[in-house]
Amino acid sequence: MRTGIALLLAAGLVGSLVACSTPADDSSQSTPGSSASCDVTKPGDASDSVSVEGDYGKAPTVEFDTPITTTATERTVVIEGDGPMVETNGDANVHFTLYNGSSGEELTTTGWADGATQSITVDESAFLVGLVKTLECTTVGSRVVGVIPPTDLWGETGSPDLGVDPADSVVFVADLIDIATGTFVPQKFEDMKGAPEVEFDADGAPTITIPDTAPPATSELGIITEGDGEVVGEDANVVVNYTGVNWTTGKVFDSSWERGEPSPFNTSGVVNGFGKAIEGQKVGTTLIVIISPIDGYGAAGNGGDIGGTDTIVFVVNIVSLGTAE
Repeated sequence: MRTGIALLLAAGLVGSLVACSTPADDSSQSTPGSSASCDVTKPGDASDSVSVEGDYGKAPTVEFDTPITTTATERTVVIEGDGPMVETNGDANVHFTLYNGSSGEELTTTGWADGATQSITVDESAFLVGLVKTLECTTVGSRVVGVIPPTDLWGETGSPDLGVDPADSVVFVADLIDIATGTFVPQKFEDMKGAPEVEFDADGAPTITIPDTAPPATSELGIITEGDGEVVGEDANVVVNYTGVNWTTGKVFDSSWERGEPSPFNTSGVVNGFGKAIEGQKVGTTLIVIISPIDGYGAAGNGGDIGGTDTIVFVVNIVSLGTAE
């Protein structure tokens, strides 16, 4: 990840400066496919004036007259996708480039290469308000342009590290590649198509064999055997046995079975797909969960055995409810 991106998206630094800024009541409207709870930021003269050419998912050619200014964040949809929509508190996986609205200079970018996307939580307390307003209610497959004023950026401080003065607006061009839904539709393991093979030894430890095919595009959950214990709630403390395999390499990257004892944790303290797969299941259940990058470690990977484009697979047995360490 480039230094500029890390500075731009640092949650504690950026979000706290502008958390009090909210869109006016007349700044949102409904669009086809949006839910009643999703407030869409309107386009305006500034965002409509930005010329963006090129194919979705590829680096665009962006042109606009400088200085470009606005008093409220404006959002224009250049390409409208037909995928699922990211709503408030959802995680958006995007390609983007950010420009200084006064000079027209590029400030930072994901690079638009495969696997170079950035995960942004659509939450004004965590990320720049203007980025959130631009991405909120966007559907996967879309390209959007946001023209964002200082009040929805870093406020009176600007961002010296990125070269943004306090009075500068910015232009944000982003393609929404995918989103983390945070939900699963459980199915029987034997009904899953193209899933890994799972064999268990005498002690119940699994061997996971990855098929010679591409992973599914979205996360999947299969019930191998269903337990009869208590149901795991949200943000629950649990004790589980698990083995995790990287779909790309077929190698085990973590296993409590190999360590010889189950692991306690809170379902909100692990990667999104792992925790959400366990919530709603009964103690005693053994399940397989296939986790796409957006529901796992995101575009950055885990810094070790899992890259930003790697799908991961877990076989999990829920041993008990308990106290997470």
